[in-house]
Amino acid sequence: MATMSDHRPPAPVDPLDRTRFPADPWQLSETAYEDGDLGVTETLFATSNGFLGLRGNVEEGRDTYAHGTFVNGFHETWPIRHAEEAFGLARVGQTIVNVPDPKTIKLYVDDEPLLLSTADLDHYERTLDFRAGLLRRSVIWRTSAGKRVKITSSRMTSVVERHLAVMTFEVEMLDGHAALDISSQILNRQDGSDEYHVTSAAMGEGIDPRKAEGFEHRVLDPVLAEVRDHRLLLGYRCHNSGMTIATLAQHTVETDNAWTEQLSVTDDLAKHVVRVEAREGRPVRLEKLVSVHTSRGVPPQELADRCSRTLDRAADRGVPALHAEQAEVWARFWDESDVELPDQPALQQAVRWNLFQLGQASIRAGSHGIPAKGLTGSGYGGHYFWDTECYVLPFLVYTHPQAARNALRFRHGMLEAARRRAAEMAQYGALFPWRTINGEEASAYFAAGTAQYHINADVAYALMKYSRATGDDQFLLDQGVDMLVETARLWADLGFWQTNGNRQFHIHAVTGPDEYTTIVNDNLFTNVMAQLNLRAAVEAVRRLQVADPCQFARAVARLDLGDHEVESWQRAADGMHIPFDEETGVHPQDSHFLEREVWDLDATPADKRPLLLNYHPLVIYRYQVLKQADVVLALYLAGDAFTAEEKLTDFAYYDPITTGDSTLSAVVQSIVAAEVGYHDLALRYFYAALFVDLDDRHGNASDGVHVASTGGVWSALAAGFGGMRDHGGVLSLDPRLPASWPGLTWRMRWHGSRLRVTVEQEQVRLVVEVGDPVTLEVRGEQVEVAEEEVTVPLDGHGLRRDGAPTSEAVSSGSIPTDRSKGMPGRPTGVVPHSWPEEEWDSTGPVPRVRVGSEAEAPGRATQ
Repeated sequence: MATMSDHRPPAPVDPLDRTRFPADPWQLSETAYEDGDLGVTETLFATSNGFLGLRGNVEEGRDTYAHGTFVNGFHETWPIRHAEEAFGLARVGQTIVNVPDPKTIKLYVDDEPLLLSTADLDHYERTLDFRAGLLRRSVIWRTSAGKRVKITSSRMTSVVERHLAVMTFEVEMLDGHAALDISSQILNRQDGSDEYHVTSAAMGEGIDPRKAEGFEHRVLDPVLAEVRDHRLLLGYRCHNSGMTIATLAQHTVETDNAWTEQLSVTDDLAKHVVRVEAREGRPVRLEKLVSVHTSRGVPPQELADRCSRTLDRAADRGVPALHAEQAEVWARFWDESDVELPDQPALQQAVRWNLFQLGQASIRAGSHGIPAKGLTGSGYGGHYFWDTECYVLPFLVYTHPQAARNALRFRHGMLEAARRRAAEMAQYGALFPWRTINGEEASAYFAAGTAQYHINADVAYALMKYSRATGDDQFLLDQGVDMLVETARLWADLGFWQTNGNRQFHIHAVTGPDEYTTIVNDNLFTNVMAQLNLRAAVEAVRRLQVADPCQFARAVARLDLGDHEVESWQRAADGMHIPFDEETGVHPQDSHFLEREVWDLDATPADKRPLLLNYHPLVIYRYQVLKQADVVLALYLAGDAFTAEEKLTDFAYYDPITTGDSTLSAVVQSIVAAEVGYHDLALRYFYAALFVDLDDRHGNASDGVHVASTGGVWSALAAGFGGMRDHGGVLSLDPRLPASWPGLTWRMRWHGSRLRVTVEQEQVRLVVEVGDPVTLEVRGEQVEVAEEEVTVPLDGHGLRRDGAPTSEAVSSGSIPTDRSKGMPGRPTGVVPHSWPEEEWDSTGPVPRVRVGSEAEAPGRATQ
């Protein structure tokens, strides 16, 4: 019998098996091999630099859930087939390609292959080192002949040379002598077979065609396959997209044993086989340098030359130097972005793993975007979404401004395609794609894709956050103003003026962040963010006009910009309709949201979650039920547009009907819960987000890291528990530290200076580690901080409300219709309504919400 689901976040406790994954603040280690969760551990132990990513597959190639070697932006295109055609639907799909895999290094001892799933292991340990930026593995294998063999290996994607991967593989006989065969390979798994020549297993045993688009044709057409200068070379051209790639591998062998080698290359497989007569106590070390270069059309031959130059530089420096350079870059990363939680090693490890993933996804992304899964898996087809601007860029803006600038420049590069898309949608200005790799819209389901016009405002939000936090006026007034002008034009054209008492500006037929409610009128999040976008465009244009009249004149000519337009944006922003219901005191998610029935989440069986995989979209769309925070996200991103009372009332209303089926939700709910005083709930939501991949909370960590959630983890720490905001360009702190935490320290950049913030139960300590003094506000008091530490006393951490908000309609004796007395039986899986037993008409808004737990009186709060 199915159990009822608990949509509330779990208790804030460490969920990991610490006998297998010991708590260590600076690394994630696995001390026992298990094949039951290969997909998850392949994600957790992936290495990436933002350009090149290697899943944490075992060196031997088997057993594997899903093989993965990815290059940011390297994709194949394919025609989207719609069952029913309509004008303006996305036509061309884009999917990241699993590029030739250089990770496989197979070992045979006396012709017996090492396979971890069947091997007799005396020792096993795999470690992802956050400071070194390195994946290491150590194994002691007892062969069927009783010989013990020690195998140590390492793997890294270079953050210095982003086209470079470095691997080492060392074998030592601990007992007796043996004939060793080491077969280092490059495999085209996308189109070929696996290392055992099994085509069906080429991509791994766990590939699910629902997770990423499959292909009906050969993707990588072979162009190069040769041994060049004692190196293995494979080169391809994508069949439809025309993108090109070359992969070149160099091997170096070090040993005192007698050995021979053989190199061979075919279209989809290149091998460097080393045969060794290994003596006891005499190790064999193989170093493998791999270079990968790609292009939108440069011939593979030219890319191969680039690969050669990359390997020449790497070989000249040597592996020890490459490892040292890697550690130096990661040390600088941690200097800028570390978050410290004293006396909590398990929590500290989880936080740093999340931050490490942010670094891996962005540190060398360069001119590319940041995919939703980074380069750790093929989930979401390698696409870029709004996640980057709203969840990842805040972290980058405050810790690595150059990476944030690069991500914004990437969006600017899509502007021309966005203009075409807006025209296709019969709109003026520009409309950025909901999901894309190459800048063209790739979302086949427009109701939860193109209809999310808020992507425009999300880009504007990130742009203004970057400008205000860095003071980089040059970027804002150069490339930024173009994006702001074109997105503002879209809003001014999409919306319309309506007089119903007061003359207001409305935006209809859009979808907000909550994908369980689509194609609505006046989605609050969209309207609030569009208002922000319009005002940002006015500000940027006026600033440019004053700061640089010549550049302003060029912008006017380039954009065909009229002063009347700027005035119309200001009027639209000032007249924007912001939905508000006087009866409930709630901001409705859209103009008709409160008229819908309420979905009773407490009565929904666990096996019917997530809802999107168990109910037709039309069923879900009829109810007050959220996939993720929508209004609550607006309360955070545009917090200065709402009063404290409005935030509390809105949070209390929406929290009980938010499923959290999206990994984007928990971090936002944590931040706002902390602000309005639900401190225990905030901590629970934080844990839910912190371990979303480490504990596979959503059952899909095997598809890759939820990069947006990792960015949200940083925001939950700094903005949630640290209370950091920068509304209007004013940096402020109003901490909400959990009662059980002794302290929280983070670093952030503000106008070029690096500020260290330490929040403790009774005080905040501030110091500028690098740069000029910083002025900020701590609970309304202006504080100037320089190189000498400043201490500001705290009188508590805001109101502390017990429990969690509940709604009258859910908590006061309501039951689902399929359990009602006197009612006929209902089919399995019928939607649980929030109908009180004595009243079958559930249409209309939920009665005014109660704050706190069911047992407490409304408004009860303690300091």
